[in-house]
Amino acid sequence: MSTLYVIATPIGNLGDISFRAVEILKSVDVVACEDTRQTLKLLNHLGISVRLISCRAHNEGIAAEKVINLLNEGLTVAYASDAGTPGVSDPGAVLVRLVAEAGHNVIPIPGPSAFASLVSVAGGLDKTVIFEGFLSPKPGRRRARLQELLNTESAFVIYESPFRILKFLEDLADLDKDRYLCVGREMTKMHEEYLRGSVAEILGILQSRETQKGEFSVYVSGKKKDKLLE
Repeated sequence: MSTLYVIATPIGNLGDISFRAVEILKSVDVVACEDTRQTLKLLNHLGISVRLISCRAHNEGIAAEKVINLLNEGLTVAYASDAGTPGVSDPGAVLVRLVAEAGHNVIPIPGPSAFASLVSVAGGLDKTVIFEGFLSPKPGRRRARLQELLNTESAFVIYESPFRILKFLEDLADLDKDRYLCVGREMTKMHEEYLRGSVAEILGILQSRETQKGEFSVYVSGKKKDKLLE
């Protein structure tokens, strides 16, 4: 029985890679990755040379068979998505399921996650936080799902592109303009920024800018009013 290590990698700042992740990457026989070019940049930065194979969302099932064959040969394998924690709005879940069903160990090497990072600085008082990831790009489906999330008693986190962030906030303002938000932009990177306030306040700030740059993560508070805002 061999081991697949599921490794969280930096979401921006390469200094966020853990000591343990580096040691595992140095020790494994093969690294499976979402994009070999992205993982190669990280490995070059760390001075690590190791065999790479592709394991993307559209070929994850086929790639999993290759990984299982390697594990059957007694080799150790690591899996890394482009940034953050595999399986959290990234490929990895199919690989993990199939490898585990094949009888091999699957061990997490925890580390960076945009979701956990945002929650840690959101200042939200909610006990339950739903991770939604990216909403549908289709307006009707996106708005319907957004209404469902707002109807819960829980906070939720979504990821959004610079091309749709204003539309998302406009939809949110139409449905509930008073919810407390924490918006993270370009998290851990050179121009990282965090905006906190009501939906209406954050929308006004972003609408005042000529363009929206970088990837966005958005924490939306739960249905109950935040006592700190009373």
